[in-house]
Amino acid sequence: MTPRDTPAPRAAPARRPGPPAPRVDPAWQGGGSGTPAGPPPPSTRPAHVDPAWTGEDAGLAPARPGAPDTPRAVRDDPPVRDAEALPAGTAPASAVPAARGRGRHAAPRGGRLGRGLVRAAVVSGVLTVAGAVLGLLRDQTIAHLFGASSESDAFLIAWTVPELAATLLIEDAMALLLVPAFSHALARKDDPGAVRDLVSATFPRLFAVLVGVAALLMAGAPLVVRLLAPGFGDPRLAVECTRLTALTVLTFGVTGYFSAALRAHGSFLAPAAVYTAYNAGIIATTLALHSLWGVRAAAAGVAVGGALMILVQAPGFARHLGGLAPLARPRRTRGTPLIGAALLAPVVLFAVSRQAQVLVERFLAAPLPAGAISHLNYAQKVAQMPMVLSLMVCTVTFPVVAQAMATGDRERARRRVEEDLAMAGTVVLLGTAYVVGYAPAIIDVLFRRGAFDAQDSATTAGVMRVYAAGLLGHCLVGALGRPFFSAGRPTWFPAAAMAVGLAVTVAAGAAAVGPYGVHGIAAANAAGISVTALLLLHGLGSRVVVIEVRAIGLRIGRLALAAAAATGAALIAAPVTGGPVVSLAAGVLLVPLMFLVTARALGAPEAVHLLALVHRRLRHDR
Repeated sequence: MTPRDTPAPRAAPARRPGPPAPRVDPAWQGGGSGTPAGPPPPSTRPAHVDPAWTGEDAGLAPARPGAPDTPRAVRDDPPVRDAEALPAGTAPASAVPAARGRGRHAAPRGGRLGRGLVRAAVVSGVLTVAGAVLGLLRDQTIAHLFGASSESDAFLIAWTVPELAATLLIEDAMALLLVPAFSHALARKDDPGAVRDLVSATFPRLFAVLVGVAALLMAGAPLVVRLLAPGFGDPRLAVECTRLTALTVLTFGVTGYFSAALRAHGSFLAPAAVYTAYNAGIIATTLALHSLWGVRAAAAGVAVGGALMILVQAPGFARHLGGLAPLARPRRTRGTPLIGAALLAPVVLFAVSRQAQVLVERFLAAPLPAGAISHLNYAQKVAQMPMVLSLMVCTVTFPVVAQAMATGDRERARRRVEEDLAMAGTVVLLGTAYVVGYAPAIIDVLFRRGAFDAQDSATTAGVMRVYAAGLLGHCLVGALGRPFFSAGRPTWFPAAAMAVGLAVTVAAGAAAVGPYGVHGIAAANAAGISVTALLLLHGLGSRVVVIEVRAIGLRIGRLALAAAAATGAALIAAPVTGGPVVSLAAGVLLVPLMFLVTARALGAPEAVHLLALVHRRLRHDR
C-alpha cells in the first residue's frame, strides 16, 4: 500500500479547505499516542529542536535528558503509518496533498534523504574534511621532520596499532555492533530505561577488557614489532613507539562506544569531530617535543589525541544518557541481551580481516629499501580521502537502516541502502578520477618539502594511482557491511567474503612484490578488496536486504564509465595547465564537468538529479 492509498484515521476531524499543508520539519515527526502526522502548531513545537545548522538530533532520537528513549524516526503510532514509506524528516502524503507535482515543493520519493539527514551528512562531511586536512597536515609534519627514513618507518610500524584500533573500535566493529544495539534499545517503547540498562551491562566490562588489552600490547611490544615487520632494521625504536601508541586501544574503545550511542540518538556533530581533535593533538605534541624525543614525539601525540577524542564526545553522551553514572554501575540487561558472543564474533572477524590488508602490506614491504612503508602509507592516506567522504552518507543513514530493521520495515531499509550505494559510488568515482589524473601534483603540493624529496614524491604518486583502482571496492565494502549487521542477528557472510578478499591480497602481493615492489603491493590490495566488494554486493540481497543487484550494478557501471572519461581528460590536461597548484585548481573544474557531462550522456540518474539540483539553485539565486 502506498502512502497515497493509506486511509485516513477514522477519528480525524473534517477540515475546511485551505492552503496546502507545509512539509513537516525534519527535526519533528510527531510523537505520543494518537498524535496526527502533520506539522505541530508553534505552541506545541518541541522546545529542544534547534533549527540552526548543527547536525545534532537529525530526526532519529530525543535530544534532552528525561525524554523517552524512542527514536523519532520509528515512532509509528497508527495515525502516522502512512509516513513509513518516506524517509525520516519528510511529511506523509496525507499531510502534503497539494505538494505533489509542484517542482521543488513536491514531496521527495522514498529513499531520498530528508532535510535533517542532509544537514547531518553535510555537517559530518565538513568535519570529516577538516579532520582529513589535519590528517594531511599531520603527515606533512612527520614527512617534513623525518622524511621517508627508518625513523618514519619505525613510527608507521607503531602506527599499525591505532590503525587497527580505529577500524575495530571506532569505524567498523564497534559501530556495526553497537549502533544496531542502541537502535533496538531505543525502539523498545515499553522500556524507557533500555538504553541505560544497555550501557550499564556493556560499558564497564568493555572498559576492563580494553585496559587489559592495552597493557598486554605495551608489555608485548617487542613481539608485536617482530610479527609486523620481521626484517626491519631498527626494532628498538619501533618498540618504544608501539608502547606509546598502545594506549589508543583504551581511548579508541571508549571513543567508539560514545560515537555509536550518539549516532543512534541522531547526534552526529561530536562523533564527526573526533578526528579533528585527534590529529590536532598529534600535530601539537610532535611540534612541541620532536627536538627532544625525535619520532617518539609523534607516537606520544597519538596517545594525547586519543584522550582528546573522548573529551569531545563526553558532554553529548552524558546529556543523552542523563549523566555518566551507568558507565560505572555494571549490571545485567533485562530480557534477551542485545550483544552476545554469537553477534560479536562475526563483526570482529570482518573488521580484523578488513584491516589485515594493511598488515599484509607492512609485512611485505618491511624487507624492501628504507622508505617503502612510508611511500605506501602516504599514498594510501591521500588516495582514500574520496572513499572516506563517500561513506559519510552511509554513516549518517546507518541508524536509519538499523531502526527500519528493528521495526520490521525492510522496504524502507532497501530503498535507503540502494540510494546510499549509488550516492557513495558517485562520490568515490568522481574522487578517483581526480586522484588518478592529478596524482603527481597532489603529492608535490602536499609532501614535497624538507626531507621528502623528488624521488619520494614520484614513487608515492605512482603508488597512489595504483591504490586508486581499489577505491570503489573499499567504498562498497564500507557501505555494504553496515546493512549486513543492522538486523541485530549473527551473520558470517561478510567475514567470509572479507577472508576470501584477504587471501587474494596475500597471494597477489607475495607474487608481485618481487618484480614490482610497492606498486605490486598496492595492486594486490586493490584486487583483494574488489573481490570482497563483489561478493558482498551479490550476497546482501539474498540474506538481509533484498536490493536489486543488477540495477545497482548498472548504475555503478555507468558512473565508472563517466569516471574513466574524466580520468582521461585529467591525464591529458594535467601536464599542460601550469604548475602543481594551477593544475590542481583547473582539475577541480575539469574533472566534475567531464564526469557529469559523460554521466548525463549515459543516462546515469545521479547526474540527472545533481544537474537538476544545480539548475534549481541557479534559478532560485537569480
